[in-house]
This record gives sequence, C-alpha cells and structure tokens, in this order.
Amino acid sequence: MAKKIRVGILFGGKSAEHEVSLRSAKNVADAISKDKYEVVLIGIDKKGRWLLNDASNFLLQTAGNPMPRLNDSGKEVALIPESAGVLTAMGSSGGGEAAAGNIDVVFPILHGPMGEDGTVQGLLKLAGIPFVGAGVLGSAVGMDKDVMKRLLRDAGIPIGKFLTFRAGEQVSFSKVKKALGFPLFIKPANMGSSVGVSKVRNEKEFNTAVAEAFIYDNKIIIEEQIVGREIECAVLGNDKPVASLPGEVIVKADFYSYDAKYIDENGAVIKIPAELPQTIIKKVQDTAVKTFKVLSCEGLGRVDMFVTKSGKVLVNEINTIPGFTSISMYPKLWEASGISYSKLIDALIQLAIERFAKEAKLKTSK
Repeated sequence: MAKKIRVGILFGGKSAEHEVSLRSAKNVADAISKDKYEVVLIGIDKKGRWLLNDASNFLLQTAGNPMPRLNDSGKEVALIPESAGVLTAMGSSGGGEAAAGNIDVVFPILHGPMGEDGTVQGLLKLAGIPFVGAGVLGSAVGMDKDVMKRLLRDAGIPIGKFLTFRAGEQVSFSKVKKALGFPLFIKPANMGSSVGVSKVRNEKEFNTAVAEAFIYDNKIIIEEQIVGREIECAVLGNDKPVASLPGEVIVKADFYSYDAKYIDENGAVIKIPAELPQTIIKKVQDTAVKTFKVLSCEGLGRVDMFVTKSGKVLVNEINTIPGFTSISMYPKLWEASGISYSKLIDALIQLAIERFAKEAKLKTSK
C-alpha cells in the first residue's frame, strides 16, 4: 500500500478573517481523501501561536455566536528554516523535539494579512516545504488592492477608477467626490472578506468609513461604484491555468458585506453557473486567466468582476486563498465545472508538489 501524503492544514491566523479561516479548514479536513492523505491540523491562534490540534475537537462553538473559535489547548509548535517540514515542539515540555514528524505539503487556508499576503508563504519557502497556492510575490500582490489594481491597469485589464491614501495623508471629501462621484466604496488596502469595507453616500458616512478602514490598514483605497452584475470566476493551475464556469452573486443587502458572506443566510443569492451569453462567459474566463497570470499567481485564485449592461467586463480583485466554507464560491464553481470538492483538493496539492519539484531544479549558487 502506498504511503499516505502528510498534509498540514494551516488555518486561523492573526487577521480579522480568523473565524472564516476556521470554517474553511473544517471543510477541507472533512472533504480531503483519507485514503490518499494523512491530515495534520495546525491552528494559529489570534496571538500568532501555532498549535497542533486534534481532529475531533479543534473547533469550539459558543452559544449565540454563528462563528466557531479555535481550541487553544493544542501543543505549541514552530516551523524553522530548512526543516523540510518538521514541526518543532515549543515550550518547556517541547525541548526542541520534533512534534509531528515530517509534513510533506502544507495547505494554507489563511485569509487576510499574516497568512495570505506572502508572509507565511515566505516562511514555508525558507522551511523547504511545498505549499498550496500562490508564492510570495503573487500572494503579496493579490493582497494589496492598490498594487494589484496598478498592475492590472498597466496590463490593459479594465478596472474601475480608484484613489489611494496612506495614514497621515489628508483625505479630502470634496476632491474624492469630484474624482469618483457618489456613492463610492472605502476599503483597507490589505484585507479581505469585506472587513472594514463601507459603502458611502455622503460626507458624514465618508469620514466614518475612512476612520474605519484605517483601523485595519495604514493604506486605504477609495473606489467608484460600478453598476453591473457581480461575477466571480475560479482559476486553477500553475503554468497553464484554466478558468471555471462563472458564478453570480446577487446581493440582497446594500453590498456584499462580511455578514452577507458568512452570517446572514439571506444576505445574498449565489447563481452557479451565472446566466450569461456564451460570448460573455468566454470574456470572463479569458479575463480571469489573464488576471491570474499578470499578478504572478499559482495554484488557485478567484477573480471577482463586474459585467455591465453593455457587456463590459471590469476586474474588481483577485483572492489568492478564497474561502472553502460550505457556501464558498471557489469550490462550488469547480463543482459546477465538473471537479468535485475532494478532487479539487487533490489537484491543488499535486500542483503544489509539482511546483516545488520544478523549483528544486533551479540553481541557487555558482
């Protein structure tokens, strides 16, 4: 019998998307083929500690709270450079001993900063272990909406108008209104799941929204409102990425907020596949793949777009570690395109191993 591949599922994290990551991790752990893979659960708490978790009780539920919390009673571990996937036990009881044997590949399911932005990806590269998803550059670019939009604009990919401001700079209501009109959206530059995002219609809301966005990042972006259908398309692959059938988010709330995505069951309706003409489907898929390549992404990504009445396709953003919850678009889009949840996880792991093997052949010194 072939030896099982040991997959470290890395989840939680210090970002505001911690709870979403917990739900994604549970779905991946439940769906992964137990015949082919041995799962090692590594939860990162909100203080940044890495904890080995037991599969039977790694998530806890609090009465009245729809979001789970991490069981923080696990053994604290660390991953050190050139460890080739060996987790080291920490603390007085650890003594620097190996805590879980070798992990063959890591599946990071970390949403937001300190997980999706290239930080963890850099650590995994230093540790010499294959990992699912974009590398350091693609992850960093995909997280920073300002840099992302500049690269897309430079590549000729249609996007909406936007402005960027840093902490300490004057954010002039009148200048922003003149440049972008109203209503508009204000967001932290480095965050996901609509955390810190506000739709603004007047000066009072504007000032409140700017302050809210700066709570989560030292750089914010302000975007014009684009009137169009919200379309999402999943991308899978390394050197030759392919796109799924597109899906549509029909928002019942004012916009696709955090609550609409993860808490309010009636916040939005998801239509998969989206009812679009074949010519538009092709344009959406081509745009998704081009966006994926321009932003140096690998493995997986979900490209969020708007399709206007005239048939114009504009890219909103890419998500390099999209959600894997029971209602998340990325796995559902691939399921509608003929790839089951379990086979999708398998494909992502194999892409990670293939990329690692390819990079291992590169010369690193003279």
